[in-house]
Amino acid sequence: MIELDGGQHANDRVRDAERTAILEREGYRVLRFWDNDVFQNLEGVLQRIVEALDPHPGPLSGREREDEDF
Repeated sequence: MIELDGGQHANDRVRDAERTAILEREGYRVLRFWDNDVFQNLEGVLQRIVEALDPHPGPLSGREREDEDF
């Protein structure tokens, strides 16, 4: 889950931390970025998102399994 936070979040970090903990307990991974970062450093934000992605692909789709020789 990606969240873009505006300035109001600077004053409510405890609530954000509690919300993040709830989401993580539900199995979500939370990435937070300040709105400013998105507007001023979009490439850096996108790079961070790419780095956070799981480098391991998921299970093969049905079509790919049909193409395998066993």
